[in-house]
Formats: sequence, structure tokens, C-alpha cells
Amino acid sequence: MTDLVAYQLEDGIATLTLSNGKVNALSPDLIAAFNAALDRAEQDRAIVIFTGSPGILSGGYDLKVMTTGPANAIALVTAGSKLTRRMLAHPFPIIAACPGHAIAKGAFLLLAADYRIGVDGPFNIYLNEVQIGMTMHHAGIALARDRLSNAAFQRSVINAEAFSPQEAVAAGFLDKVVAADELAASALAIAQQMKKLNMTAHRNTKLKVRKALLESLDQAIEADSKGSL
Repeated sequence: MTDLVAYQLEDGIATLTLSNGKVNALSPDLIAAFNAALDRAEQDRAIVIFTGSPGILSGGYDLKVMTTGPANAIALVTAGSKLTRRMLAHPFPIIAACPGHAIAKGAFLLLAADYRIGVDGPFNIYLNEVQIGMTMHHAGIALARDRLSNAAFQRSVINAEAFSPQEAVAAGFLDKVVAADELAASALAIAQQMKKLNMTAHRNTKLKVRKALLESLDQAIEADSKGSL
């Protein structure tokens, strides 16, 4: 698709690879490219795998944008929240193949996926907003409350606790941890397994299961777009 989000389609599986600098910062352009890739995957009726660079999925929002003023920061967070909301309602399965760290919005991408695979190693998965002076936004709270365990939700959102990949499974950020050299094959195996699903039933059940969350996110995104970060 673009240099920011590569798109590879093979055997009904679309692999999206994020590539934006050392930490795969989520900039306005990367979010737009991610949305365009999801558009294409939907047209291709493909199961989606998204991944990052060796050692990192994403370090979160682009701080160069976040520090240029409240209006730009709010606009970027709103765009990011709309992306994760869209992912939660995507008509085909979305698999996260997390190759290392997933921080802030990078961790929220995991919470928006249908299946999440991480790699074993000295990596951190966490929501660091309060650590860097950002009051957690409403959309982030709604998503974390739904996908994390009760204890991990409090520790993650309020205390910015960092989880190892193994701890992230218990917390709710990940479903499985594998060796780094097994990540791509493991993601493809899950995608092949998901091909057995009836996609209409998958979509309709996903929307039914997540109805309250999606409605909560719609309200949260609206509130965040009018507030301050």
C-alpha cells in the first residue's frame, strides 16, 4: 500500500506491516495508511494479520504531532480511537503478530484485535499514558475495561504498569506467546484455522458480542474530541 503500511495478500490472508521509524510511531499518515489497508483487505475478503518491526509493534502516537498543540493531539487521538473502533467491528478476523514492545496506542492495537500473538523476550506491553503526563482518554478507558482482566485494568490504566509478554497473556493484552522465529508461522496458522469460520456468522456474532463496547466507544470518542488530553 505505502511505505508506512506494506500490504501483502496471499491465499486469502492480508499481512499488514507497520514501518515508521525506530518505534513505528502512529502518525496521521500511518493511521490513514492503516485504514486504506483495511479497506483493501475488506475488498479482498481477506483475514488480516498486522505486525511491526523486529522488536516492536509500535511505541504509540507520534510525539512530534502530540506536542504541536492540543488541537493536533486531540485530532490524532480521535483518529486513532476511530481506527481501533473500526478494527473491533471489522467483518473479517484480525490477528495481531506483535514482534516485541507494544506501548500506549501500540498496546491498544492489541486490544482491538481478535487474536493476539506476542514473542518471548525482554519486551514491555503497557499503557504508559499517566507515566508521560497524559490523563487517560475516555475511549482508552472503555477499550481497556472491556478487554483486560479487572485487576490488570486498574494496574494498567491507573498505574501504567508494564507487563512482560507472558504477563500480558494473563492481563488480556495477548492470547499466546511464541519464540520470535515462530511468530510469522504462528500467525499464519491461526489465520488458516480462522478460514474455517463462516464469515457472515463471525461478523454478526462479533457485532453482537461487542455491541455495548462499540456504543461506549462512540460516546467516548465524541467526548474525547471535545475535551483536552
